[in-house]
Amino acid sequence: MAYSFTTNPRFEWSVVGEYFFSVRVLQGLLLTLELTVISMLIGVALGVLLAVMRLSHNPLVSGASWFYIWLFRGTPVLVQILFWFNITALYPSIGIGSWSFDANNLITPFIAAILALGLNEGAYMAEIVRAGILSVDEGQSEAGAALGMSRLQIMRRVVLPQAMRVIVPPTGNEAISMLKTTSLVSVIAVTDLLYSVQLIYAANYRTIPLLLVASIWYLLVTTVLSIGQFYIERHFGRSATRKTPATPLQQLRAWVARRRATA
Repeated sequence: MAYSFTTNPRFEWSVVGEYFFSVRVLQGLLLTLELTVISMLIGVALGVLLAVMRLSHNPLVSGASWFYIWLFRGTPVLVQILFWFNITALYPSIGIGSWSFDANNLITPFIAAILALGLNEGAYMAEIVRAGILSVDEGQSEAGAALGMSRLQIMRRVVLPQAMRVIVPPTGNEAISMLKTTSLVSVIAVTDLLYSVQLIYAANYRTIPLLLVASIWYLLVTTVLSIGQFYIERHFGRSATRKTPATPLQQLRAWVARRRATA
């Protein structure tokens, strides 16, 4: 299979090389990264808020958070993207007081994509953050209260820093998943990486090599995110182990040293 992958002329690797750094592809890649970063920032901020609300003793606050999570986790993200893209059919104009705006000018395809991806991610991040908060022993919160700290101070200074060890790994996975989920915005003509290559192969009919261009870029960015995730997990996991986990480079050096010692 590997031999066929490299020698089959129908893959047209020369075309892959020709378009790999083309301006349209790089612009699509940049937009994909923007969508990923902005959506994750919205998702993380919203997730923290929803997690705190979910753990509230107020049934209305907790219930509102539960309903939000149920709604956004229970419907496909593609449906949500299409819904926000067509929201102007429900609200042709959006106004606050005497101010009114044309919804078609306000809810652009890019904004619709951000709203759909960010709000959807918030529901998943809420459960991740909630699990992290619940992993912290209640005695930590009681100790903070004994020192006269408010609930907000306890959450910000005591609970969340310790919960990060549990929160970071799945958050990294969510970021990688978000990178790939952004490809769905091509259905509303947002010129992300996938839609950019679709426009190119619609004109030159080089479908397979252009899809390979997009796939390779997704793999490269995913690799970078995975490396970043490893080091962030390593940083926050220091307090959980006596010995800091070795980096891949350190593991390679240790393996080479063992081979030399046994040679």
